[in-house]
Amino acid sequence: METLLSPSTLFTPLRGSRRSALAATATVSPRPAVVSCALKKPQAGVAAAPSSHGDPGAVGRSWVSFLHHGLAAAALSLAINLAPAPAPAAASEFDVLNDGPPVDSYVVDDAGVLSRVTKSDVKRLARDLEARKNICLNFITVRKLTSKADAFEYADQVLEKWYPTIEEGSNKGIIVLVTSQKEGAVTGGPAFIQAVGEQILDATVSENLPVLATDEKYNEAIFSTARRLAAAIDGLPDTGGPSFKENKRESNFKTKEETEEKRGQFTLVVGGLLVIAFVVPMAQYYAYVSKK
Repeated sequence: METLLSPSTLFTPLRGSRRSALAATATVSPRPAVVSCALKKPQAGVAAAPSSHGDPGAVGRSWVSFLHHGLAAAALSLAINLAPAPAPAAASEFDVLNDGPPVDSYVVDDAGVLSRVTKSDVKRLARDLEARKNICLNFITVRKLTSKADAFEYADQVLEKWYPTIEEGSNKGIIVLVTSQKEGAVTGGPAFIQAVGEQILDATVSENLPVLATDEKYNEAIFSTARRLAAAIDGLPDTGGPSFKENKRESNFKTKEETEEKRGQFTLVVGGLLVIAFVVPMAQYYAYVSKK
């Protein structure tokens, strides 16, 4: 706001300058305040964007587009959910060999199939057995073997790698469970073999490990094997184990015909959803346009 001063005001004494200035300011009529806005006015010659509120055709196109995108997203989501899961990575049996025997845990769960409770129970049982009988049990789970033909060769390899001399490995027992092959093996040094006995060794390998692994009961397979071996070392009667006849079930591996049937059903479902997502909205849109 500007204030116009008369020439006489400029020569007013300094002691009366404040009063004179106030009086002069009061006599000047105030200018109207200016309010600025960040919104720009539309330029001349540029048409504003049309609104869809008053255009039925725009509303119809918007509705069809919304339905189109929604059905396409639903089809994609269902296709992802129905797609087969990727196969797990191969087990690192070489890492098990190089890392050496477990320290105070008695369990190497490289396959990641054992629960915390099972690990704790096996550790408690193995620790008590080693303290009383001087027999050490080591349990190993792996997903798949690539270096050896079967679990028995791998178990022997682990025993020789972890305990290179007979003195070191005489009282050691190695129990291996291969989850992908649904098989297991038990091996050990001379003192371990003598304490358990050939009959119980064969029974655990043919009953506890493969039968329960076929049912994917890996925790029960490991813990029941540990209890059976410990009972044999303590000289207790054998309680027996499961058999394939008692636990007969359908095979985990699908036949070629079953795989092709599932694949055909999956393709049919996805194809139908894609047709609904793309064809139906277009038909509705053309029907709407033709009515106009």
